[in-house]
Amino acid sequence: MNNEKKVVLQACDLSIVFGGLKAVDNFNCKIHQGELVGLIGPNGAGKTTVFNMLSGVYCPTDGEIDYWDKKDHVQKIGKKTPAKLNLIGISRTFQNIRLFSKLSVEDNIRIALHSDRKIHPWDVLLRTPAFRRDEARMTEKVEDLLSIFGMEDKIHEKAANLPYGQQRKLEICRALASKPQLLLLDEPAAGMNPQETDELMKLIAMIRKKFNVTILLIEHDMHLVMGICERLIVLNYGRIIAEGIPDEIQKNPEVIKAYLGEEATDV
Repeated sequence: MNNEKKVVLQACDLSIVFGGLKAVDNFNCKIHQGELVGLIGPNGAGKTTVFNMLSGVYCPTDGEIDYWDKKDHVQKIGKKTPAKLNLIGISRTFQNIRLFSKLSVEDNIRIALHSDRKIHPWDVLLRTPAFRRDEARMTEKVEDLLSIFGMEDKIHEKAANLPYGQQRKLEICRALASKPQLLLLDEPAAGMNPQETDELMKLIAMIRKKFNVTILLIEHDMHLVMGICERLIVLNYGRIIAEGIPDEIQKNPEVIKAYLGEEATDV
């Protein structure tokens, strides 16, 4: 079935070296349109390093990353900046929340909508009718996004004052504001309690369908991973040790060994 779908992103022999240490070694993956793929592995396996290469934070030492944009043009993105990747449809969240904590919820999302503005700087300076219309349009977009997350009543709240779970949701909401084709979620359930994690599972499934977005996520919560991911890629010491559907991965001896140690091979 996947073979019939458009490829959105392909990493070929991706590696990165820090001071002589190869943090990721020959990472290969192919992500198809509409997929929800999990990237998992023990602490220190290299998952976030992979994300940082795919999102332009790090430049790979070796290998290539091909991305098929919304017009189906293939682009080499290994050396593009995060800002340029965002403009062509790749957006991400971070393991440690990176909101503008002193700004309002509305302003956090407005920042991600900057590329959707349709006015000239003079309109802003002179507060023209075109500026006021565009402001109303931006506010409506923010309200629509927040309503999807059940946070419309928080629009004027300072981001720092939100409960932790809602800060996580706001970060995802901001990532979606730029209309990504590919959404990278780095441990979206980190720090959440079981109820919040269950709500997040439903939310991710919903936004995938509603926004027609392809999702690659890192997550340690196996309940979430096994509950929503169609396919899993498992890293250990910077190398892929397994790839397949969740049921296969759960039974894979190499995966069990990586997570639980040598004595777990008979589990």
